[in-house]
Amino acid sequence: MDAQKLFEMLRKVQEPKGFFFNKDRERVTDLLEALLANKERYGYMVCPCRLASGDREADRDIICPCEYREPDVAEFGSCYCNLYVSEAWNKGENNEAYIPERRPPEKMGF
Repeated sequence: MDAQKLFEMLRKVQEPKGFFFNKDRERVTDLLEALLANKERYGYMVCPCRLASGDREADRDIICPCEYREPDVAEFGSCYCNLYVSEAWNKGENNEAYIPERRPPEKMGF
């Protein structure tokens, strides 16, 4: 699978749920390529913006779409890595907000 096929597949599933890809297509393509690289590396599509352990169970919360996406998009209009955003974000409303890391430090191996 390539990034374009992944884009189309995910778009069809996520847009009806209210999650849109960032209008910055170059960023989206880079992130999708990184997801595919992580799938090849780990066997699952773990968030490319976070450090994965390689243990699927330990990384379960950051398998894309991660469990932090929904609260991030609801509160800030974008997920942590800016892959998934709200319609308002893509229209330029609140798209300069800093998206804090919600993943607890103990899950990051610290």
